[in-house]
Amino acid sequence: MTTATPTVGAGVQATATPGRAARVRKRLNSRTATLVSIVLALLWTVPTFGLFISSFRPEDQIKTTGWWTFFSDPQFTLENYREVLFSTGSSGQLASYFINSLAITIPSVLFPIAFASLAAYALAWINFKGRDWVYIAIFAMQIVPLQMALVPLLKFFSTGVTIAGIQVLPAWGLVDEQKFAQVWFAHTCFALPFAVYLLHNFISQLPGELMESARVDGATHPKIFRTIVLPLITPALAAIGIFQFLWVWNDLLVALIFAGGGNETAPLTVRLAELAGTRGNEWQRLTAGAFVSIVVPLIVFLSLQRFFVRGLLAGSVKG
Repeated sequence: MTTATPTVGAGVQATATPGRAARVRKRLNSRTATLVSIVLALLWTVPTFGLFISSFRPEDQIKTTGWWTFFSDPQFTLENYREVLFSTGSSGQLASYFINSLAITIPSVLFPIAFASLAAYALAWINFKGRDWVYIAIFAMQIVPLQMALVPLLKFFSTGVTIAGIQVLPAWGLVDEQKFAQVWFAHTCFALPFAVYLLHNFISQLPGELMESARVDGATHPKIFRTIVLPLITPALAAIGIFQFLWVWNDLLVALIFAGGGNETAPLTVRLAELAGTRGNEWQRLTAGAFVSIVVPLIVFLSLQRFFVRGLLAGSVKG
């Protein structure tokens, strides 16, 4: 009698869960939900489309009429892109800053994903003393505002660490392109708490039978992580990679503080802030420059979005 009660309860719960899922699926597939999705898509797409149209319009047209007048009086030019990408002086040479943004963003995405995935696996499947407290501490670090960490981190780079008058860690003393390392370090530190938290939730829900079978076959933790865990958490890695890429690519504050505003290290966002001119009236530059900055994140999102709809455990426990 003692063993029968949980079995019945589990069966009722298993029966109820598909029913709730079916109701939610039915609501999401209704005409109202479809109409709301179309309206939201239009609200997000129309401004981007207007920006794209404006980037090809002449300066006088941009400053005197709205982008929708392009259809009644179409005038097309590539001068805006030529000016912001290749012209010399204060209005152009965006291409070099584009390379700086790539140099900052790619490592700032790969480092936290690599470290967070290793840490999340260790916190989920390796038993060691104080594991729960370490996880709680990492989770609590998410509440620390980024702005509060900028000054201590900048002091760490410039003067090092001194304890009781003893120099524990020296100053970094980086110059020019070497300052990219400071930006990578800062973005990695800021991204790790959320990335570890999210990946831990994915990894801890993996079937224990997979891990036990691998251990019985003699697999070590590195092999289990490489051959079993990584393929199953690909959707989570893709999601974190997209969010981190968008955050770093659009960042101005962190890159400006730790890399400076010089031509050698300044990212695209720094240059975009200067394109409007001293009086903020050079709108034709902003339209072309802003759309150039959108292209790369758009490519990244479209290339990785398929991972969002892939089943997390599809085919992993067959047979």
